[in-house]
Amino acid sequence: MNKTVEELEILSRETRRDILGMIYRTKSPHIGCSFSMVELLVSLYFRILNVNPEDQNRDRLILSKGHGCPALYAALAKKGIIDRKIFEGFAKEGGTLEQHPNRNPKIGIEITSGSLGHGLSIGVGMALAAKYDKSPYRIFVFLGDGELNEGSNWEAIMFARQHSLDNLVAIVDHNKLQAMEKSSEVINLEPLKDKWQAFGWSTKEVEGHNIQEIVSALENIPFEKGKPSCLVAHTIKGKGVSFMENEPRWHDKYPDDEEYIKALNELQ
Repeated sequence: MNKTVEELEILSRETRRDILGMIYRTKSPHIGCSFSMVELLVSLYFRILNVNPEDQNRDRLILSKGHGCPALYAALAKKGIIDRKIFEGFAKEGGTLEQHPNRNPKIGIEITSGSLGHGLSIGVGMALAAKYDKSPYRIFVFLGDGELNEGSNWEAIMFARQHSLDNLVAIVDHNKLQAMEKSSEVINLEPLKDKWQAFGWSTKEVEGHNIQEIVSALENIPFEKGKPSCLVAHTIKGKGVSFMENEPRWHDKYPDDEEYIKALNELQ
């Protein structure tokens, strides 16, 4: 049964608490870029995707921004695709989940990722194969905005439109920060929506923490028949914890004991 918007909002808070706990226990990086993805992932897993790992016609979700995998692992655990024992083995010696995803479709991880700029090209290949096979599954590729600095993405974007891959959806986590500074100060992406449209994609913008907007957009895929779809989601890096929001240092910083308690209180 589909979750209501209110239920998805509760799940998002719980997912952020799980991410916080993972990163605090293991002193791992990437809490900021994991928090910015939460509502998008929760909406996908609980309202949009067919994610039964046993189903050959399942939808494929590709996390191209692999460093955000704590959010992916937390969402998979919430969905019941991975159990808590696997989830709690994150980033430990001899553990079960790496700090970047390692391909294992049986637990919902479709590709190995981490080196940025590869996921969309892989997704294009999957989408083209599905078209040739007349298979009904869709491919959703999760991209970071800083990742769009990689030229390989734009080759894939052109190829996808050329082959009318309307079973392909790109979701851009547009939190406007890269590892150490603003995306606009590294390579300015704006006007981002217009760029995707100029390359022939049907493109929509949403507030990436507004579940109603996210669901309303993604329940109508493709946005236009015969065109790949792009959702530009305006998000906040570190969303949900006031002292982490829009702070580049939380790209690779982990919370100390005091910060963990403060963050946990805010996420209640």
